[in-house]
Amino acid sequence: MTRLTTTSLAGLSASIRRPAYERSQLKPGIVHLGLGAFARAHLAEYTEDALERDFGAWGIVGASLQRPDQRDRLKPQDGLYSFLKRAPAGPELRVIGSVLDVLVAPENPATLIARMAAAETRIVSLTITEKGYCHDPATGRLREDHPDILHDLDHPDAPRSAIGLITAALAIRKAEGLAPFTAMSCDNLPHNGKVLRGLIRDFAALRDDTLARWIEANGAFPSTMVDRIVPATTEADIAEVESLLGLHDAAPVIGEPFRQWAIEDVFTIGRPAWGEVGAQLVSEVAPFEFMKLRMLNGAHSSLAYLGYLAGHDTVAQASGDAVLARFLQGLWSEVIPTVPAPEGVVLADYASALLARFQNPAIRHRTWQIAMDGSQKLPQRLLGTIRDRLKAGATIDHLALGVAAWMRYVTGTDEKGGAIDVRDPLSAEFAKRAASAGRDAKALSGALLGIESIFGTDLPREAAFTRAVETQLAKLFEHGARATAAALAS
Repeated sequence: MTRLTTTSLAGLSASIRRPAYERSQLKPGIVHLGLGAFARAHLAEYTEDALERDFGAWGIVGASLQRPDQRDRLKPQDGLYSFLKRAPAGPELRVIGSVLDVLVAPENPATLIARMAAAETRIVSLTITEKGYCHDPATGRLREDHPDILHDLDHPDAPRSAIGLITAALAIRKAEGLAPFTAMSCDNLPHNGKVLRGLIRDFAALRDDTLARWIEANGAFPSTMVDRIVPATTEADIAEVESLLGLHDAAPVIGEPFRQWAIEDVFTIGRPAWGEVGAQLVSEVAPFEFMKLRMLNGAHSSLAYLGYLAGHDTVAQASGDAVLARFLQGLWSEVIPTVPAPEGVVLADYASALLARFQNPAIRHRTWQIAMDGSQKLPQRLLGTIRDRLKAGATIDHLALGVAAWMRYVTGTDEKGGAIDVRDPLSAEFAKRAASAGRDAKALSGALLGIESIFGTDLPREAAFTRAVETQLAKLFEHGARATAAALAS
């Protein structure tokens, strides 16, 4: 079948939405590090909408920091791809044109650095997941002993981390008398702009203290809160898009209709008209990101571990299970008292909307996918809430079950004795500790709570926490995930 390209775009059915601007005139203004499915279903679609409203030099050059797969899929399509929105009422398809090119950092880091350093680049944005920041999740500080950071200090012209690449480009701009670009994190990190600023500053200081001071004085690192469910694209999705599009698209993205983006309105050299197409440009993002991390992401992770263990492949299946839906309601009852409501938001209504989104049967968001990288996610998504509840002397039964379900999951063996493909930077450490502890809940919880980079030094000393986790973990081993969640509801 003919492939989606600039040439074949003209032959699409009139019912399919396509770029409503002269794409041949679009110039790059944004470099995005980590051009995965989420960025293409969120940042790139907001930018697409902004270009249709107020055309400007805001095309996106994406960069893959590890593999060439994305470049190899998009390059033959002139950067074009389809976005299939899945709603209960039926699918909606559009073609996105805001991505102009994709670079592969390991193949030629100098080319990517030059693109970021170019005067026309005004924003460098990131979706590199928590582990891509080379930081300690518990403190938010740069890990100076991280292998990528050590490499980048030894090879400043050929870095491999996002932190090293951004710093290298900023160093060139400083030398050439150019203003720094805005560096904008779109990852699920608390205070992501502040964290990114600190990491870049600290890394720059290891290279050149005057560079660090220049960045601190002149740079902009807006915090953001992003929200949209974007499952991994499957072969079945590609086939469905092909049937709807009438063209072959090797790089479609799938997502829910809902989207949200709160952005701290601090930019060095302008931004697209995102605020005119639904983004919330605010002076303080923290209340929005705090609400999302604790209520959406915390629930997502807890549901992923429990749902996977209970045999549910997707979030919709897991949240559609009446037992696990009741677990979510109980979890939110523990979380909501720790969350200051952003202006105009009723948290109980937000929780109800989350459950409806989770239960959207048209979205196949795999529990296994959400379960990845738990060592990087738990500190932000669950453990902060637990600390606040303990400080208030409040119960943590549902939160403790979320942590215990993670512990049960990272043993690498499911409830039927099958292997779990645990994807995590610490998976080897988990396997070692789990093998030593076996199915002894006290031994396993003690072993995993001893990982300081996840739990710090305080939580393992909190008897109310350790007892609650051990109790729930023992029940998971004895009764299974669904029965343990049901017991909480009773």
